[in-house]
Amino acid sequence: MADLGDPKAALHHYLQATRDDLIWKLDGLSEREARLPRTVTGNNLLGVLKHCLNVEAGYFGPTFGREFPTPEDLVPMQAYEEDPQADWYAREDETKDGLIDLYRRVGVFADQTIEQLPLDAPGQVPWWRPGGQDVTLHRIIIHVTCDLARHAGHADIMREQHDTAIGLRRENTNIPHDYDWPAYVTKLTKLADRFG
Repeated sequence: MADLGDPKAALHHYLQATRDDLIWKLDGLSEREARLPRTVTGNNLLGVLKHCLNVEAGYFGPTFGREFPTPEDLVPMQAYEEDPQADWYAREDETKDGLIDLYRRVGVFADQTIEQLPLDAPGQVPWWRPGGQDVTLHRIIIHVTCDLARHAGHADIMREQHDTAIGLRRENTNIPHDYDWPAYVTKLTKLADRFG
């Protein structure tokens, strides 16, 4: 276990936990189930994972003068000109297992950046507006963790809608066991209806 008293180790710990949570939300899903749009804007579990791996590769790569070893596996910047949603879905030639493997490789790559640089290491985010591109590793770890946590929340809701698989983490769901969820939903609906 990381020394959570050390600021860098603590930041790294929470980043890794969020990565693990995203991958966990794909456990047991078929290729179709992982790709199936779950919202009116097409959000899908595999697309969330693909987006997050591209986010990490960018922020922990070019921001600090590093290039991912196999850049052809990532969504190239010019792809967004044709399709601004290019990183939000798996193409036909991509698989759930392949993208999970790629995400793990991106994690190793990002971890190398984190391990090799001090928290105050300067970087520059090329796709941010001029004048606001200068960052530190500290800021980027926080920025990426917040972004991933937001998308892990999306994945939580999408997975719950699919098969009611809920929880904070695989090893600690942080959800009451044997709870009467239909009764709870009925209670909340009645409460809401009083304001209708």
